[in-house]
Amino acid sequence: MRKIVNYRMILMTLSFVICQLSFSVSAHAQQCGIENTAFSSGERLTYDLHFNWKFVWFKVGQATMNTDLTTFEGKKAWRSSLVTGGNKKLDKFFTMRDTLLSYCDENLSPLYFRKGAREGKRYYVDELWYTYPNNTCKLRMHRIDADGEEHWKNAHYKNCIYDMMSIFLRARNFTADGMKKGDIISLPISDAKRLSNSWLQFRGRETFKVEDTKEKFNCLVFSFFERENGKNRELIRFYVTDDKNHIPVRLDLNLNFGSAKAFLKNYKGVRSEMTSKIK
Repeated sequence: MRKIVNYRMILMTLSFVICQLSFSVSAHAQQCGIENTAFSSGERLTYDLHFNWKFVWFKVGQATMNTDLTTFEGKKAWRSSLVTGGNKKLDKFFTMRDTLLSYCDENLSPLYFRKGAREGKRYYVDELWYTYPNNTCKLRMHRIDADGEEHWKNAHYKNCIYDMMSIFLRARNFTADGMKKGDIISLPISDAKRLSNSWLQFRGRETFKVEDTKEKFNCLVFSFFERENGKNRELIRFYVTDDKNHIPVRLDLNLNFGSAKAFLKNYKGVRSEMTSKIK
């Protein structure tokens, strides 16, 4: 069994999991941001990752997301990173050695994004730099392929564009108030290769119990879809806390050769009281 887990999906999941509303704003740097009310500097989220193959569940690693207020190019900025670590005993089946890094200004407008992904024997890098000339959004893109070949290009958009990490920070400050079951949410997400044709669908509210900690949460439930080769496919279904923190507690992933799940194991430094937690 070669690389079975499409780890790009797991990384995208942890970046998209709490987008609660569609948005349409002009691309001025300040307007591409949003007031932060969801998280504080020093927040730490940890997840256990599991994979199902031939009706057997394997714990294949962990993912940790850290968010801190620091500086970027001499100005205050939010630094957010997602780091994964696979189970070494299962490395011949599942390779998980990926890192995502994002810098956003204090208003959560994206400034820089980097993804280093190791998948099997392959390792590649994506980088994005953001500027906002004349009320537009300009991206400088850099990709290093697995064979070491480098690619540079520019993209220019009239509207705001985000990456896997910056959309996560922005979306955590939305609310699901007024949303109805079945509502569709568009996602303008880019990497160093292309703009993704993807969206979310709101599936309502449910209660979820974390297996290891036995904690119960009232959750908002969403599905993430992507359109490729003329077909729509549900890639991920996820559960986020129905409170001001909007923390993802469960992720269900539909893969090409099986399924995977991620469960919240630990959280520290959250900004607001976890009012979604059922006592």
